[in-house]
Amino acid sequence: MPALVIELKWNRSAQAAIEQIRQRRYPEVLRGFGGDILLVGINYDKDAPAGQRKYDCRIECWHG
Repeated sequence: MPALVIELKWNRSAQAAIEQIRQRRYPEVLRGFGGDILLVGINYDKDAPAGQRKYDCRIECWHG
């Protein structure tokens, strides 16, 4: 099973969440894990009208 590093955002973008994971080097704590590490960025559009709020998600494999 892969390890997951998840960053949640609102009113930004899933890509911004992935960029934060990379900039702050969150996966470094899993360096000796030995398996795949998936970076997961999820964004929620909270300012959209009710019933039109959406999530977007981006998943990338991290190669340290």
